[in-house]
Amino acid sequence: MTDKTYSIAPAKIGTQDGFRVPRAFSKDYPHLVNASGYIQVLSDNTFLVRLDTDEVEEVDETESIMMSLFLDFLMKDAMKNPDQLVTYTKEMSDEMDELLSDVVLDA
Repeated sequence: MTDKTYSIAPAKIGTQDGFRVPRAFSKDYPHLVNASGYIQVLSDNTFLVRLDTDEVEEVDETESIMMSLFLDFLMKDAMKNPDQLVTYTKEMSDEMDELLSDVVLDA
């Protein structure tokens, strides 16, 4: 494995705290993008991330490209029209949870 390092930044995702990794990481290691795992804290400022790559599902490349194009479009639109952005509130999240509560996904 190469000895690359990637900077991370704090990220708030809904009500969860997390870390954002740069796009270069996803491009260099696309098989890890959808992996889940755990963090082992080694000290106050050091932790080890272990990803479970055996359970990673393959993502359809066409689907991935389409999602990337869609997100790029959203970002460009947000940059062009910042006055049209709306803050995502707890009420919106609750409403979405209620709408999706009976939705069943096929495994």
